[in-house]
Amino acid sequence: MKAVHVSIRQIGNSQGVVIPKPILAQLGLNSECGAEMTVEHGALVLRRPANPARTGWADAARKIAAAGDDALVMGEFGNAADSDLVW
Repeated sequence: MKAVHVSIRQIGNSQGVVIPKPILAQLGLNSECGAEMTVEHGALVLRRPANPARTGWADAARKIAAAGDDALVMGEFGNAADSDLVW
């Protein structure tokens, strides 16, 4: 990709760079997901954030429950005598 010149602007007490929309689209970045920013070998690097652990698990669990496929596999207790234990 051809280099694009951007200016550094004052934003409150900080400074920022406006990233052109085509570059954001090419990288798959947007304001909802944000970006991970690092400095590597003297260069500023922006990356798509890694998906947090368990992303989508709640939705998947709701779909399984709605389908009625969420019954216990092992039953209530793994060992028959466990129900007699007092904690």
